[in-house]
Amino acid sequence: MKINILFFFGLLMLVSSCKKNQLGGSSYIKGKVSHHSKAIANAIIFIKFNTKEFPGKEIELYDHSLSSDINGEFSIACYKGYYYLYAVGTDDQFFRQISVNGGAPVNIRSNEIVEMNLAVSE
Repeated sequence: MKINILFFFGLLMLVSSCKKNQLGGSSYIKGKVSHHSKAIANAIIFIKFNTKEFPGKEIELYDHSLSSDINGEFSIACYKGYYYLYAVGTDDQFFRQISVNGGAPVNIRSNEIVEMNLAVSE
């Protein structure tokens, strides 16, 4: 009986200590949302955990979202795993606004910093 209890608690500690595909870890995804090398200010970046494939344009499919700053830059603290980032924004060009979107998969390891350019298009 004692062995079963010790095994159960050991297994519980092992499972709960291994975080993966969540926000708030010691790894970072840093990047810039851009359209034809022009920064897209205040773009919304949607994050899907545990996937390498594009989940789709429906925002309900994503697990979290954040905004880029005025320079199009963003930073996400996360744990190791696979993520898909999908950005939506507006490119102001010569008195007209163009809606742009695009995404990319990211694989990150523990304590790693991944820097990326998140390109968007019409």
